[in-house]
Amino acid sequence: MGEGADGPAAAERACGGPGAAMPAMYKVRPLHSAAVLAEHLPSCMYPLPNLHRAPGTAAPPQEEVDPSLQALESRQEEILKRLYELKSAVDGLSKMIQTPDADFDVTNIIQTDQSSPLSTNGADLDLMLGKDYGALKDVVINANPSLPPLSLLVIHSLLCERYKILSAVHTHSSVKSVPENLLKCFGEQTKKQPRHEYQLGFTLIWKDVPKPQMKFSIQTMCPIEGEGNIARFLFSLFGQKYNAVTSTLIDSWVDTAMLQLQGGSSKERGAVLRSMNAALGKSPWLVGTELTLADVVAWSALQQTGAASSAPANVQKWIKSCENLAPFSSVMKLLK
Repeated sequence: MGEGADGPAAAERACGGPGAAMPAMYKVRPLHSAAVLAEHLPSCMYPLPNLHRAPGTAAPPQEEVDPSLQALESRQEEILKRLYELKSAVDGLSKMIQTPDADFDVTNIIQTDQSSPLSTNGADLDLMLGKDYGALKDVVINANPSLPPLSLLVIHSLLCERYKILSAVHTHSSVKSVPENLLKCFGEQTKKQPRHEYQLGFTLIWKDVPKPQMKFSIQTMCPIEGEGNIARFLFSLFGQKYNAVTSTLIDSWVDTAMLQLQGGSSKERGAVLRSMNAALGKSPWLVGTELTLADVVAWSALQQTGAASSAPANVQKWIKSCENLAPFSSVMKLLK
């Protein structure tokens, strides 16, 4: 059988064969033209609202604040207000009440040109140390028995001539043994009086410490360290007043005695002895015509270093003048 013109070829084209064009299944109308799409596309990853609004436009709606957050802020402001009022009240009270930790007015200390002799009447301890409403003021000193602070023992004896002092000596557990003379360095207190009848408590604790330590107010005061610094504090209880020049000379001699005479080399010690010899050639004491803290500390340093025997002539004479005083001679007995 022959095939006609409308045979298999026509059927192939009708079925979408290789020679036929494939018609689209459906047409989709474009949503945006190319120009409109380019105009509205953002230049960043995501768009953000404009923070700058034109004048006259309505403000954006504000977010509601959490009521609990508002209450917390109000409570904080109220607490800060009360704290400020309390601080003002405390500042007002501090100006009315003297405390042991109150600062001294230096302008009242340096007034006179001449030093006050130690034989004058005692100063008011309440005025210098602060009134403690009748409680006994205690000075507690920790010292190493291997190097007794002789200057503090001398000042203790001088203070006993001025005030009623309740003295006590104790031994800390860090020390294995203490010589008998150091345990009795304050002597025997034969009269046992009630504590409130004393003006000052003076407690010495023999303890294994690198340098002497002192506290006046045990709970609030930082410890004062060093024999020279403690001696300065204790000697100030005599209420002596010096001018600026005298005070500077005394401090200079105290530092020289502690740093060079006691803690320096033999060369430094020799230079200090020569300076002392020159100063004592002009006056009977290191600073002026009266015994001062400089003499007490320098004498203690000479005794501790053993340099007293090799001192120059003026220094030897000055040493004898010191030891003729009862507080020095009583301490000398401890060295024997």
